[in-house]
Amino acid sequence: MKKALITGITGQDGSYLAELLLEKGYTVYGMVRRSSTETFERVAHIKDRLNLVQADLLDELSLIKMLEATVPDEIYNLAAMSFVPSSWSQPVLTGEFTGLGVTRLLEAVRLVCPQARFYQASSSEMFGKVREVPQTELTPFHPRSPYGVAKAYGHFITVNYRESYGLHALSGILFNHESPRRGKEFVTRKITDGVARIKAGLQDKLPMGNIEAKRDWGFAGDYVRAMWLMLQQPEPEEYIIASGKNHSVREFLELAFACAGLHWEDHVVVDSSLMRPAEVEHLLGDASKARTRLGWKADVDFPSLVRLMVDADLQRYGVGNK
Repeated sequence: MKKALITGITGQDGSYLAELLLEKGYTVYGMVRRSSTETFERVAHIKDRLNLVQADLLDELSLIKMLEATVPDEIYNLAAMSFVPSSWSQPVLTGEFTGLGVTRLLEAVRLVCPQARFYQASSSEMFGKVREVPQTELTPFHPRSPYGVAKAYGHFITVNYRESYGLHALSGILFNHESPRRGKEFVTRKITDGVARIKAGLQDKLPMGNIEAKRDWGFAGDYVRAMWLMLQQPEPEEYIIASGKNHSVREFLELAFACAGLHWEDHVVVDSSLMRPAEVEHLLGDASKARTRLGWKADVDFPSLVRLMVDADLQRYGVGNK
């Protein structure tokens, strides 16, 4: 029975990945930080099947002890300061977790279990001010946020440890991926939660930032399957995971409100204070390498993703979709 360790197991991706690995018969360990409040709602339904261990990406000794106790075959580093807007207000902490935290974990792997296979969660935000459309594994990075900069560091230090120490370490460059488990601070979930609240009569207006920004959106459940496929390959390589189609925030709004029988124009208010200091406009990924080498494809398309998220939030508030 294989053993897998997931950092960030209580997040959106971590919860879906844990489900997938349990289905495949893995023993699953999840790294959690010491906290005064427990945030296990995304994994509550499988918590009794998980082995949770305390460690912190800011504390290398805790990472070493965690790996000594678990000795995993596969490590998925999904933990990060992952909300892009917060990276401007906390740029140093973002760098510590999302950049240097990767180095601490890789160094712990090198010292304790160098035979383990290591997955680093890279991000399309590294492309930022894009050099070409669509973006491939060879497209240069030009990050436009402290988060994107930190992710680029994490990406390259993973490559460096592979080339310097022979670790089976790789990065998946995942474009935006959403689900009903997405945090409410992210734009897609902010929209679907807002739609449900408006439908339930709890609010009337939904303030938004740049609704013309476009993203390449997919379903998180499809994307974690790609993570697993990457680590099953004989040679470690980087892969882009994306839908290959981009949609504007405006399109997401139109579909989401329509799912609830509402008109978005009646409720959306554009608020300039919600605009990013530096916007990322044209993220569009080319996942042809993943389709060819991994046999990966997405099962959930954009309209189905929006419907899935809206329906889940309507259910949370106890209102129907028409």
